[in-house]
Amino acid sequence: MHNEEQTHFDSARRRFISRTLTGATALAVGGILPSFSPKSYARILGANEKVRVGMMGVNSRGLALASNFALQPNCEVISISDVDQRAAAKCLTTVEGIQQTKPKNLPDFRKALENKDLDALIIAAPDHWHAPAALLASKAGKHVYLEKPCSHNPHEGELLVASVKKYKNVVQMGNQRRSWPNVAQAIKDVQGGVIGRPYFAKGWYTNNRASIGTGKAVAVPSWLDYELWQGPAPRQTFKDNLIHYNWHWFWHWGTGEACNNGTHMLDLMRWGLGVDYPTKVTSTGGRYRYKDDWETPDTQVINLEFPNNTAMTWEGRSCNGRTVEGTSVGVMFYGESGSLLIESGNSYKVFDLENKLVKDVKNDLQIDPRNRMNPSQALDAIHIQNFFDSIKKGATLASDITGGHKSTLLCQLGNIAQRTGGMLAIDPSNGHIKNNKEAEKLWRRTYQSGWEPTI
Repeated sequence: MHNEEQTHFDSARRRFISRTLTGATALAVGGILPSFSPKSYARILGANEKVRVGMMGVNSRGLALASNFALQPNCEVISISDVDQRAAAKCLTTVEGIQQTKPKNLPDFRKALENKDLDALIIAAPDHWHAPAALLASKAGKHVYLEKPCSHNPHEGELLVASVKKYKNVVQMGNQRRSWPNVAQAIKDVQGGVIGRPYFAKGWYTNNRASIGTGKAVAVPSWLDYELWQGPAPRQTFKDNLIHYNWHWFWHWGTGEACNNGTHMLDLMRWGLGVDYPTKVTSTGGRYRYKDDWETPDTQVINLEFPNNTAMTWEGRSCNGRTVEGTSVGVMFYGESGSLLIESGNSYKVFDLENKLVKDVKNDLQIDPRNRMNPSQALDAIHIQNFFDSIKKGATLASDITGGHKSTLLCQLGNIAQRTGGMLAIDPSNGHIKNNKEAEKLWRRTYQSGWEPTI
């Protein structure tokens, strides 16, 4: 098939999906249409025409995402890509058990992008791969579901925003709380004046992570394609305390706790206060708990000020799990007449100025017992279905890449302030650092030759 014919074919197929797949969001979360069972979906007009997705990175979060996408009645996972043979094998078995069809095992996700039947790439690889993989998928004409943070550095985030304008594809960031019904209602209440004018927000994340020790240079395991795992990052020797999770704590590949878990809370605070880019950013903290290879802060407080006379702070404690407001992760908005607490789940509370609880909204999402999703999957499925609705019907994304970049940038600016040891003055029109050459050097990274991301 010639390129022109192939392009026409792909375009026609996507229009067909858009016309035939209707009502998928209602079907994905049991309880909205409780009369339907999984077997009923096949009888609905168009239910057999599914959005076909490929998974990139399936060791932990990626495995959970693969399972959830496979559970969606209007989706089929058709490929699994992972540099870890063990992780890929486990995911292939899990997904096949859910959807009764086995995806292709394509260790190099670029092979998956060559498949004309692939509609979207789901990216849950390490942070240094997020934006480069999303850009390659966009160039290949695919839609993208991109786990947070959307980028390893601010320059990559700007590339993503520019790529969507060029390729006109759908790119949803995986900050799923944007789609949780009661969290969305909490933000609506904040903006609607339930606590008066909100002027300050505090977010946090706490955990009790162990030391990662001092790594030793060892042979690359037989099950790992370390060359592809490194991808766009300049090459470094393999060490035994890097893969799978500890890469988060190395600046070369990861972005620390601020972008790992802070992105969610900073996103909610930005949403509730109605802000985009700050005017000033500071950060204090360090690696305090252990003496090991961990580079990023295990204790960090990021402060941001905004041009609408508001401010926010995020506190991360990776190695001390003492909760704040009774929850390990959350956000508190402070206003002229009260405060609103968004807890770790799909719930929130409102307090007056006398600290009296005046509103207590519990997680009330109803799940049909015949639906195979657990409560966590059902919540995240709303975000997934929003992604599908944008592909099929042009629906507004709960977290488009422009907003995703803005929220990720808040974390990145905090990290840059931390690494350069000072206060950053920010241009509130575009988020760029002003008059600080040392900090500006961290706006982008260096890449392995031949792997530089472009649009």
